[in-house]
Amino acid sequence: MNKTAQIKKNHQFIKFRKLVIVSILIGFLSAFLGISLKKITEYYEEIFFHEVSVHPVFYIIFPVFGLSVIYFLRQYLFKKKENKGIKEVFESTQTKKNLPSYKIPSHFINGLLTVIFGGSTGIEVSTVVATATIGSVAHEKENVFRQYKTELICAGVAAGVTALFSSPIAGILFAFEVISRKVTRAFIISNVIAVSIAFGLLTILKEEPLFAVSVTTWHLKAIPYFILLGILAGMNSVYLTKCVLFIKSQFGKIDTHYYKIIIGSAVLSISLFFFPQLYGEGYHAIKGIFGSSSQLPLTITLALTFIAILILKPIVTSITLASGGDGGVFAPSLFIGAFLGLLLASILNSFFHVNVIPVNFMIIGMAAVLSASIHAPFTAIFLVCGLTNDYTLFLPILVVCLISKYTAKTIYPYTVYSYAPSLTK
Repeated sequence: MNKTAQIKKNHQFIKFRKLVIVSILIGFLSAFLGISLKKITEYYEEIFFHEVSVHPVFYIIFPVFGLSVIYFLRQYLFKKKENKGIKEVFESTQTKKNLPSYKIPSHFINGLLTVIFGGSTGIEVSTVVATATIGSVAHEKENVFRQYKTELICAGVAAGVTALFSSPIAGILFAFEVISRKVTRAFIISNVIAVSIAFGLLTILKEEPLFAVSVTTWHLKAIPYFILLGILAGMNSVYLTKCVLFIKSQFGKIDTHYYKIIIGSAVLSISLFFFPQLYGEGYHAIKGIFGSSSQLPLTITLALTFIAILILKPIVTSITLASGGDGGVFAPSLFIGAFLGLLLASILNSFFHVNVIPVNFMIIGMAAVLSASIHAPFTAIFLVCGLTNDYTLFLPILVVCLISKYTAKTIYPYTVYSYAPSLTK
């Protein structure tokens, strides 16, 4: 081997070693951030939700207080820049623009405040952008990382998603399907290392699945009804997407930001007062209906309540985001899917006596609406299976996620992440 070849080989080894080291650091920091945000949010959301249950006046106070604090933080601490969600990550991977380091505390704090004070969204997108920023900041530290910008951003995102949903496969698939959309050797190395570190941290901390659900079996006779669920999920996801885009565009016409907060808080307060299930991420409501789904008799009142929740959830989510809240469509999609699945199963059992399993429809519905909302079916499959720590429904979830995605794309080709006004001109 001549001297030039030896130097080249040594250089490649040094690059590989540095990529491994930085991937380990990104994986640990992103996972630590994701787990911390999840734990803190769960803790305070439970306390605040209990307070509004006991003292309904807090339904009025919490939303306006939370959105006001977020506004003042942006004005005086976070450079007067509004958070754009995952679109910020796209801008960074597709241009020379980097994610500034203040995005880490900005999304962490604002995501936390949005949810615990009743904003009807989740911390998932806040986590994704904050962890993407960790990867972006890391890529700037050494010249050798300049060519790995997208890969390191994806490593941060993958570790963050793994931390939230206890599914390393979902983390990698989300980074691929939504952010990168291409696979390189550096992508595989950095993302596998990052999610391995994240999953290792979860194992050490003995993190439990978010939803403790017992899934025993599913039946072939339910396939036609699963297909119907997939179509309905696709339609609901388009409704969610269009709500977010329309309400954001309408709020964008309001020049004084505090008017947005007042209008948003008023709508949010009234909605939460009549439907407490819409408070925050809504995971408390999902756990509640999981626990009672098998013995929940369908009455006209209950059916109308479920329908109202399915109509209102996209509206209050959109208003939360348009009036300055931090978050996205992850948690709302899971929420809508669970209620849609239970409503469909209850109608089928009560009026058509087909004896489908409600829990199965809830789990499949969660995956289906998420798949259609972000156009990432494989992410949705492994993410929901990770949430329940059960792969019994893998095959029907796969089929329904594909149906829901292509139903949604047929009706409306954009997601809240991919839409840009210029695309429709």
